[in-house]
Amino acid sequence: MKTIYNNITPYQTKDGSLIRELLHPAHHNIKNQSLAEATIPPGSTTRLHKHHQSEEIYHITSGEGWMQLGDKELKVQTGDSICIPPQTPHKIRNSEKSPLIILCCCAPPYSHTDTEIVN
Repeated sequence: MKTIYNNITPYQTKDGSLIRELLHPAHHNIKNQSLAEATIPPGSTTRLHKHHQSEEIYHITSGEGWMQLGDKELKVQTGDSICIPPQTPHKIRNSEKSPLIILCCCAPPYSHTDTEIVN
């Protein structure tokens, strides 16, 4: 199975990030996970949120910023990977002048109904 990046229409999630669903059960022949690319514009911050069931992995492919993960704040930059357990409030801030690009893997797959805005 193959997806073509330029054929995927991005959309905005509940947390405010711009997402391209690279692989998702709603559109592809997979069942247990999803893979998306999130873009956080310069100076922007996603809304504090948590997922009730999904475990997420963020892999920073470009840029740097700050991530709130529970009660911790972490500096993140290109090459870093972050595990976000279910029920953990989190948000990410782009502190640079170029987009912050993140690969996001969710298991079970991302859904709006599993996402709760915390603040």
